[in-house]
Amino acid sequence: MVQTIRIEAAARGRAGKGAARATRREGLVPGVVYGAKQEATLVAFDPRDIMKEMHKGGWQSHLYEVAVKDGPTERALMRDVQFDPVTDRPLHIDFQRLAPGARIRVKVPVSFLNEETCPGIKAGGVLNVVRREIEVMADVDTVPERFEVDLAEAKIGDSLRWSAVKDSFGAKPVITGRDFVVATIAAPTVVEDVVAAAPAEVQATKQKAPAAAAAAKAPAKKK
Repeated sequence: MVQTIRIEAAARGRAGKGAARATRREGLVPGVVYGAKQEATLVAFDPRDIMKEMHKGGWQSHLYEVAVKDGPTERALMRDVQFDPVTDRPLHIDFQRLAPGARIRVKVPVSFLNEETCPGIKAGGVLNVVRREIEVMADVDTVPERFEVDLAEAKIGDSLRWSAVKDSFGAKPVITGRDFVVATIAAPTVVEDVVAAAPAEVQATKQKAPAAAAAAKAPAKKK
């Protein structure tokens, strides 16, 4: 199952652009925790904590416990991060509060097992990843950290589909009605250097040309 990550936050008293700018002047990143039919909670974060999560990757599928100082601990998903277009510093973070038993829409990364022993890859094939992550509806308590696809028996030309996922943990893909492709084992691309051979008569003409030129330059024999 997906791990739960604790992230510390401070409460903010006021909403609005002016209050958000004041929070940034204090060296913090303003944010909000919303959803689950409850009033939004205004919070602020240490930017180092936010950047740490950004660098991990896959943050959209992580569960967080937003621990508000002198306040509640909210279980949530990080839904949106706004960045400064010049400095790339985080400007604002949105967290979606999770109600117990709720099903949520989330993107889950895909990983591939046994690439080193895959018959198709050993035969020169190439793993062509169609979907590096799959968007699903999942129970908040069973959101998978990743989906795993086993390549142990995949051959050149094979397509690995949603049905090849080892364990979906009850998650249902947002794409419905078909067993969509996640990856394929493509045949290797062979680039050949083709040298066009000249016809035999052209080659013969090229060989005769120097001899004819030499004969033309030679003095005529006296009779």
